[in-house]
Amino acid sequence: MASSGKHQCLKSGTLIALIFFVSVTCAAQKKSKTQPKEVSSPATNLAKLRDEYIKSAKEYKASLQKLLSLYQNSVKKAEQRHEQMEKLLADGLISRLELEQSEIAVADARAKVTGVEQQIAGADTQIANAFVEIESEKQLAKLGRTRRGSLIQTTSFIRFTGAGRWVLTQASPIESFFQQTFKRPLPIAVFGQGAIHNQWRLDHRNAMDISLNPDGAEGQALIRFLQSNGIPFSAFRGAIPGVATGPHIHIGLPSHRY
Repeated sequence: MASSGKHQCLKSGTLIALIFFVSVTCAAQKKSKTQPKEVSSPATNLAKLRDEYIKSAKEYKASLQKLLSLYQNSVKKAEQRHEQMEKLLADGLISRLELEQSEIAVADARAKVTGVEQQIAGADTQIANAFVEIESEKQLAKLGRTRRGSLIQTTSFIRFTGAGRWVLTQASPIESFFQQTFKRPLPIAVFGQGAIHNQWRLDHRNAMDISLNPDGAEGQALIRFLQSNGIPFSAFRGAIPGVATGPHIHIGLPSHRY
């Protein structure tokens, strides 16, 4: 009987251990299934966006270079044809009007070459600005959190942290200042959340964008007013992939990506 009781105890212990093992395994599997997926940080998303922007700009430039080669060949052919037309005119075989038409064809061909060269230069500038802005963001990251009233300047933008939070209901004094100073309304491009901010996933609900170049006379005057009144702003000197479409002054705290 003692042996039978001992055997029964072993069977019970084994069953309990098995139940415990199965319970732990199921719990672990359930935890792994319900564990939230990793979410990319705003900085990572912005870096990806800039990489895509630079890649697209380079592809665009490559297509322009191919087009430039075609246009340059067209110029050579137009010039050769014009030389032939001059000889034909000298021999009295064509009219002056026909020669003038060939001159126009040469001018048009050259204009196309000039236009593509300007587009290529623009693509180079966009790529260079993207790289400059990446370096600027790295510098800002090294600075870490800035105290209130701090002013940060890079080659691409100026950022003033101001005295604290600013909301759209406080826009009237700024509009009044600009109207009185320059005798025209404040050129507000976007008041609150705009379509471009939705596209870039930026929270712009308590900010407004002003269509002014920060290096211009009106832009400088507005910046001085904002600083003197402790109003936070970010002034952009040009387009920044995923951040700014062109020169403007963003009034309010920086728009965080969501």
